[in-house]
Parts: sequence; structure tokens; C-alpha cells
Amino acid sequence: MSDRTIDDGVDLAAPITPAPPAGSPAAATGPRTPPDQFGPPARRGLGSRLARLAEAIWRPALLLAALVGVWWFVAAREYVPHYLVPTPGQVWTTMVDQWSFLLRNTYVTLYETVIGFVLAALLGLGTAILIAYSPTMEKAIYPIVLFAQVIPKIAIAPLLVVWFGVGFTPKIVLAVLIAFFPVVISGVAGLRSTDPELIDLAATMGAGPWKTFRRIRFPNALPHLMSGLKVAVTLAVVGAVVGEFVGADEGLGYVLLLANGNLDAALLFADLFLMSLIGIVLFVVVEVAEALLIPWHASRRSGVPLTTS
Repeated sequence: MSDRTIDDGVDLAAPITPAPPAGSPAAATGPRTPPDQFGPPARRGLGSRLARLAEAIWRPALLLAALVGVWWFVAAREYVPHYLVPTPGQVWTTMVDQWSFLLRNTYVTLYETVIGFVLAALLGLGTAILIAYSPTMEKAIYPIVLFAQVIPKIAIAPLLVVWFGVGFTPKIVLAVLIAFFPVVISGVAGLRSTDPELIDLAATMGAGPWKTFRRIRFPNALPHLMSGLKVAVTLAVVGAVVGEFVGADEGLGYVLLLANGNLDAALLFADLFLMSLIGIVLFVVVEVAEALLIPWHASRRSGVPLTTS
């Protein structure tokens, strides 16, 4: 397949306008452009994006506000003791008073999560390529991958501490182990979803295995792969926090154990909020990367961001 055939972009969804009859006024003057009634295209595009964003977030924002209202009402009326469910004001005061302490431990967990996620993505994609391209490797690797996935990760956390010590390494390894499986499964599904006739056509037109992978199989696998990465990035947070439960003296998992031991519900709620914030931010980063890499896919034209399909 020639570079020009592969590289040139063609909008197959664009409507085809029939050519005007020869000799007609339209043929002499060219196609007429409708008047711009709604402002410059850039402004209309920005307004459309803001409208879609508002449409996407107002429902979850309303639900979140309702949940916070219920939480505030229950805690303010002391239907539940404050040492079990603090008020939103108490949680906010705790976050402000202990911000430097929480920020330092948030950075530790974020570092472990990002490194674990990146390693899981690279290792998972490499494993998916081996499984998709080699039936022998599939029979050798896939059972081991499945076996490693079904082992409870909290059970091997103490073993990782014995092997690697109490530093960053056991937490990163645990994050990799938890986030690895979704990347492999989605990568294999994506690489195998390419139309075989398209691969045969590329081969008949002179495209080698590497060029076929780079231009056809990998772009076709990206929608599946990005879905797996969005699942993996949230699981990497879980892996880092679970690793901090065993033999750690910093990180949000350590703060969670500290707050639980001291019955400090406000600190515990603040810690849970920061854990969730890390997962949400990283999920949005992967979502933005997906929008940049595969803007042509049907899932990106649905107008609903933050999806996993």
C-alpha cells in the first residue's frame, strides 16, 4: 500500500455535492457558500464545545450536590456521631489545617500510580502484541497472565515488601500487577479486530508486517486499547494504595491507616477525597489522550465524554 494511499486523509462521512450542469450560472461562479449567520467558525466551535461540556456535567454535578446536601444534613443533625461521619465543614477544615501533610503524601501516591500505570501500559501492550501475533506465545503467556490476575493482590503485598523493602518499589510493582490485565485484554481484542481482508489487501500492495502494524492494526486497536487504559489507570491508584497498607510510612494509604487508628473521621474523609481526585484526574488525562489520538472513532462523536467504550 503506497504512502500516499495510507497517509492521505479522506472524509468518508462528508456529503457529496453533485456538480452543476455545464453552462449553468452555478458552474461559472462555483458552489455558493451559505451566509454565515452564527458568527465565525472558530467561535461557533468553541460555543458548541462548551455547550456539550455543560450538557455532560450538569447531571453528575447536580447529583453530587444532592449527595453532599444529604451528607451535610445527616452530619449536622448528628443522626450519626461525628467520629463516624464528620460534617463537610470539618473535612474542609482538616484539609486546610493539614494541607502540607496531605499534599506531601498525595504526591507520593501520585508518583507510584503514574509510574505503575506507565509500566503496566508498556508491558501490557507488548504482551498483547505477542499474544495477537503468535499462537505459540498465546498458549504460553495467556494462562500465566490469567493466573497472575486471579491472585488477590493484597495477599502478595507482604511478600513484595520482603523482596523489595519498604520503599517505592513494592507499591509500583503492585500497581503494575493490578493495572496490567485490562491493558492486555483490550490490546489483544483490538489487534484481533482488524478486518483480515484489509490486512491481505495491504500485503498485496507491498506493505510489510511493521508497516501494516503501524498504519492499520495499531490504529484499529486504539479504541479498544484506550478503553483498557482508562480502566487500568483507576486500578493503578488502587494498587498503589493497597501497597501502602503494608510497610509504608508515607502515602495516602498510610494516612488512611493513621486516620483509622486515631478514629479521625475528618482526616479519613479528606484522604478518601484526595484518592478519588487522583483517579479522576488521571482518567481525564487518558480521556484527553484518546480524544487526540482517535477523534475519528464513533465513540468520540457521541458527544458524551468520560466514557469507557
